[in-house]
Amino acid sequence: MNTTTQASLQTTGIEPLVEASPARLLSLDVFRGFTVLTMVLVNHPGDWGHIYEPLEHAKWNGCTIADLVFPFFLFIVGVSAVYALDRSRQDPALRPAALRGVWRRAALLVGIGVLVALLPYFDFGAVRLPGVLQRIGLVFGVCGTLFLYTSRRQQLWLVAVLLIGYNILMQLVPVPGHGPANLEPETNLGAWFDRLVFTESHLWQYSRTWDPEGLLGTLPAVGTGLLGVLAGQWLRRKDVEPAAKVAWLFVDAVLLTALGLLWNLWFPINKALWTSSFVLFVGGLALALLATLYWLCDVQGWRRGLAWAQVAGVNALLVFVGTTLVARTLNMWTVTGPAGTPVGMQEWLYGRFFVPYFASPYVASLAGAVVCVAIWYGVLWVLYRRRIVVKL
Repeated sequence: MNTTTQASLQTTGIEPLVEASPARLLSLDVFRGFTVLTMVLVNHPGDWGHIYEPLEHAKWNGCTIADLVFPFFLFIVGVSAVYALDRSRQDPALRPAALRGVWRRAALLVGIGVLVALLPYFDFGAVRLPGVLQRIGLVFGVCGTLFLYTSRRQQLWLVAVLLIGYNILMQLVPVPGHGPANLEPETNLGAWFDRLVFTESHLWQYSRTWDPEGLLGTLPAVGTGLLGVLAGQWLRRKDVEPAAKVAWLFVDAVLLTALGLLWNLWFPINKALWTSSFVLFVGGLALALLATLYWLCDVQGWRRGLAWAQVAGVNALLVFVGTTLVARTLNMWTVTGPAGTPVGMQEWLYGRFFVPYFASPYVASLAGAVVCVAIWYGVLWVLYRRRIVVKL
């Protein structure tokens, strides 16, 4: 990672909204900022035992607000890839260098993801190898490559092939050692494949038998990224009026959402498995939100009340890594609790400053999450004011 300052403001997106370049999508900056803050809210409750249902991941099948965060990030990655790589795509001579840059960034994301998993003990024997940043890196690498070297029509067909092919794999291919195809957490084909490739000691610590960011599920996740690539290409077209762009985005959003709900009847919407129905359903929601923000920010020029989103969005990677490391550090630092037993600093702070002041443990937990959002927003605001952005 490197730190850029005022000299590179136009390329990093740190400039204020009112001075944004016409080549940038303000709507995408707002979308990213909204997603970053929602990520902090759902990932850092005061008490994991008391979370309002919309802010908690679905137990298995289904979709909540928390389940939207990761696919929204991948959708944003796809849209951003179009704006970052479009010039290279138009000039074949620039493509090889652009491709190297894409996979360099992808490799760095995967590497940072593994490094974060290793900290602080560097236990190589039990480190989780799949992860959020790892999947983002792989999806970015594949989507960036496909955008550089394939047409929009080919990308549409690839989305269809990925989603239909994944459905066939998960529901028709028998699982070695477990019998017929199934969609249960520990015995589905994806879980078997992850255990085969990574072994149980390198999977999600809360299960060790399956991983929500497993390898097989990365195939449909690429489909999520490609939906963003397709949306980005549509928005960059110069031969279509903005109103028509918005109208067709909403049409596509409705179609994708409806198809996702229909597919859900036999291949349930499931974020952990990243099912094909989940890709379409959440892709439709992402398209609808992007279309709304594009109309408001980029077409109508609405700026009032949106600066907070750019403040939150320009350092998304720093927020993800920083919140994870701070939470992990606080949990390592033990102090004496009320019963005289050692407890983690995070638990102690929550019990001291939140639990006594709220009658409902759910409200207390939500208050803890909101305070976490406020603290990190303060950090981001300081970085924004100093025109500092940390990126790959």
